[in-house]
Parts: sequence; C-alpha cells; structure tokens
Amino acid sequence: MIPSFALPSGDQIPAVGLGLWKIAPADAPKVIQDAIASGYRHFDAACDYGNEAEAGAGFKVAFQSGLCKRDDLWITSKLWNTYHSGEHVYPACERTLNDLGVDYLDLYLVHFPIPLAYVPFSERYPPGWFHDPAAASPKMEFAKVPFHETWRAMEELARSGLVRNIGVCNLTTGMIRDLLTYADIRPSVLQVEAHPYLTQDKLLRYCQQEKIAFTAFSPFGSLSYVSLGMASANESVLLEPAVMRAAQRTGKTPAQILLRWGVQRGTSVVPKTANPARLRENLAIFDFNLTEEEMAAISSLNRNRRYNDPGFFCEAAFNTFCPVYE
Repeated sequence: MIPSFALPSGDQIPAVGLGLWKIAPADAPKVIQDAIASGYRHFDAACDYGNEAEAGAGFKVAFQSGLCKRDDLWITSKLWNTYHSGEHVYPACERTLNDLGVDYLDLYLVHFPIPLAYVPFSERYPPGWFHDPAAASPKMEFAKVPFHETWRAMEELARSGLVRNIGVCNLTTGMIRDLLTYADIRPSVLQVEAHPYLTQDKLLRYCQQEKIAFTAFSPFGSLSYVSLGMASANESVLLEPAVMRAAQRTGKTPAQILLRWGVQRGTSVVPKTANPARLRENLAIFDFNLTEEEMAAISSLNRNRRYNDPGFFCEAAFNTFCPVYE
C-alpha cells in the first residue's frame, strides 16, 4: 500500500503518483497499464498534456482486464486556461471525463491563474497557449475573467458529483489568501513546482496552516526541462553531494532520495517516467527514512530556481510576457 495524505473531504491522496506531462500519446495506454501493474494508484493528468484520450484507453484496458477498479484509483486532471469563464468550466470537465473514460475525477485543479480567450473544442483541442497559431505573429490573448468566477464554477462541479475535490495549481500565497476570503468550498490541494532547488518553504508552511494538501510537480528539478531548453544539463540536483551521500547510506538511487525528501516533508509527488523499471523504482521509497541531518542538508540546496515560470517561457515560446511570480 502506498501511504497517503488526508484531505479535508476525508479522501486520501496517495503520496506518489505518475505525472502524465510529456508522456507521448502513443505510449500512454501501455504506460498507464504498466504503472497500475507496478502499484500506482495516483495519476496526474491535464487537458493541456494532449494525452487524456490515450490515457483513458489505458484505464479502460486495466478496468476490463480486472487489473484494478475505478474506485482503486486517484485521478487528477486540470482546467485549462482557455476555459476559465464560468460557462466553459463544466463542458471542459465533461470533455476530460469523456477522454479519460471515467464518470468522476478525484481532483480537478485550475491549471494556471492565467485566463486566456476561449477556443471552441471544434476549432482546436487541446487549445494550447496561442489564440491563433496560424497568425503572422501568434500570441496569447488574455481574457477578462476574475478568478472568483472560475472558482464558483469549480464549486458547482464539486456539488454535481463530477469532481470529488477541487484545487489549484501555480498559485502564490497571496492568491490563495484571496481565494480563501470567498471560497464556499476551500481548495483541497495546491500543486506547484517543488524540489531541493525550489523548496517553497513559506508556501508549504502556509498550506499546512490552512489544511491545504501540497503536491510537488517536477520533483527531480531540471530533468523535464533540459529538452525544452528551459534548463541546462549541468544543473541536476541528482548530482548534489548531499543527495549522493544519502543515496550511498541508504542504498537507494538519487532519484529515490529526492522523492523520499518530498514525501517526508509532507508533500505528495508526481514524477514522470515511461520506463517500467523507473516506475517501480519511484514507488520503492517507503522502506527507509532520511535522517534529520540529511533532510536539512537537501533542503539547504534551495536556490529559488524555478524552471516552470510563465514569466519566462510565455515570452520565449509564445511571444507574450506573462509573469505570475515576483
């Protein structure tokens, strides 16, 4: 059994999940089946990942073959930026449910605090960041949708039963504090980038204070971003002496040390891999503990190094300056 973290709803989110970002659509059905066979019960999906229908095909085979039942799994997905308007939240969730082949989500998150102009499903799905990719100078087109409008629609999803828990991604403490002033249903989970180079200590402490579960994406730091030109190959936290020493003492890999560090500090983690051996490796982190000294040494690696920063990648990739963090 994979340990879990309790949510205010009484639900339990497994401490380790499989992140589906950058899983090739053609690979997704088999990856899903391999992951379930390896013991995964937590899957982190999103409209924008462009592989929900293929992931759904993997879930279907797993259900039909008796590998697992729907209620055995924790499935998260995310509302994309172009669907923030209240009238578009429900259809966006329905599309995700249809693609994944399930009748409810365990968790639905607002992916970014960046409302973009609506793009109909019939025009392009997933819509991505550009409003019109075929334009001579394509850019993002922002929409005037206040976050409270989006959140009210998310709350209706929760009341409808299509979604068991609702939450947010990529928000700051100030954004969360504002949300809590009007939320009738408080966010159950915050998902943000977190790893030893970006420990997010204040944000984590604030979430723990407010009883909001914290999920760390990109728990290996730069690995997912080198191929995108958003990180250099020589800034791998896996090679840090503090990580290597803990790996040597425990007989574990540096990757397992990073995941254990994340879980031991109270966060769920959603590493991505399509490799069956790595799938098993990433779950094998519950038979050891890091010492207080090892936890402190790894936490002291913090550089406030954020790889997934719209303030940089939106301008570089989508010709639009779009800061979220200071």
